Amino acid sequence: MKPSDMRALKAEDFAKEIESRKKELMELRFQAAMSTLAQPHRVTQLRREVAQLNTIQTELSKKGEQE
Repeated sequence: MKPSDMRALKAEDFAKEIESRKKELMELRFQAAMSTLAQPHRVTQLRREVAQLNTIQTELSKKGEQE
């Protein structure tokens, strides 16, 4: 998901998106521990997306407080 798409999300959807990515990340970590990970780059990608979602969520909440 691109950051521009993330900015279009509603406040309620941020929690759902973050939760789904964290769940997928946990599953990938279990696969990595068992040496059956098919796409190791996906772990980095998911971590980055979670961080971006958290950052955008914070930006939008601060922007709402200032107005």
